[in-house]
Amino acid sequence: MPCYRIDGVTPVVHPTAYVHPTAVLIGDVHIGPDCYVGPCASLRGDFGRIVMEQGANLQDTCVVHAFPGRDAVVRRNGHIGHGAVLHGCVIEEDAMVGMNAVVMDEAIIAARSIVGAAAFVKSGFTCEPASLIVGAPAKVLRTLSDKEVSWKLRGTQEYQTLTQRCLQTMSECSPLTEIDANRPELRIDGHDLKGE
Repeated sequence: MPCYRIDGVTPVVHPTAYVHPTAVLIGDVHIGPDCYVGPCASLRGDFGRIVMEQGANLQDTCVVHAFPGRDAVVRRNGHIGHGAVLHGCVIEEDAMVGMNAVVMDEAIIAARSIVGAAAFVKSGFTCEPASLIVGAPAKVLRTLSDKEVSWKLRGTQEYQTLTQRCLQTMSECSPLTEIDANRPELRIDGHDLKGE
């Protein structure tokens, strides 16, 4: 992975975390145990610190940054969807940020909450735990049910399993020119996309 020291500060990646080789880590970045960082993610700890706590995931093309002296934090089991932007905010334990959502400085997404896809969360935003947050500007739509929170946790567990799969079996290769006769299929069982 492209990893860069700046002003004598080097990123830290726990050995049980998986960071895709195309992700970029700069400076004061802390990737904790069992974390997943997807392809083309950018974690720029050149002003403020970036922390991913145990079991968090940051998916493809996400951007994380902060103003000088501020932190961007994804707490334990945080789940950050494809293309999301986090800037100097805190995503609390078991919370999720949907695809292409933006969460701005000093916003705090409470534990077990979900930020909907493409939402824009203003600076300084706060909410109660288990909130469903949608829109641009984002607002709390309602409280999540236990079933919805459980669905989110199962999705995060899939990414924790993906971390292990990547560490154990992912390797760079050349593509085949045609499908081989005994091609295996990637089937991930047990995750209900509808949350039922």
